[in-house]
Amino acid sequence: MSAGPDAEAGYAEAQDVADRVAAAMLRSDRAAVTAGLRLVGVSPGAATVAMRVEERHVNGHGVCHGGFLFLLADAAMAYACNSHGVSTLASGADIAFLRPAALGDELVAHAVERALAGRSGLYDVTVRIGDGPDATVVAEFRGRTRQVPGLAPPT
Repeated sequence: MSAGPDAEAGYAEAQDVADRVAAAMLRSDRAAVTAGLRLVGVSPGAATVAMRVEERHVNGHGVCHGGFLFLLADAAMAYACNSHGVSTLASGADIAFLRPAALGDELVAHAVERALAGRSGLYDVTVRIGDGPDATVVAEFRGRTRQVPGLAPPT
């Protein structure tokens, strides 16, 4: 059974909001730009962000610093949680580093909205080396968000 025209129009409108918010965030997010993060895609409640591990990302052990893995996952969550057009910030997050990422690896973070309750949200982000079905999982991130009244939404 396919969605009717009203459902399709509603999705198109929600996607337009997600695209406009993401574009505004891209223009303003100096941390992500400076770190070399790239927005791959956004949809209502979801986002994908990528980063190639460069010399500037490598720690003293020669692998990607965990802070950059966290930044990548957090950025993906930021696009996902703001995709509804309501200003939203992280209220907390946890990350499990499962295996190291090496210099030259292409990291891809997929964020998915798991729950919205009032002004609070819950998001899961998986960071992988590559993006195919055999991509290696590097980290799992669970983030909590809070809508912020009075903070102008990115537009």
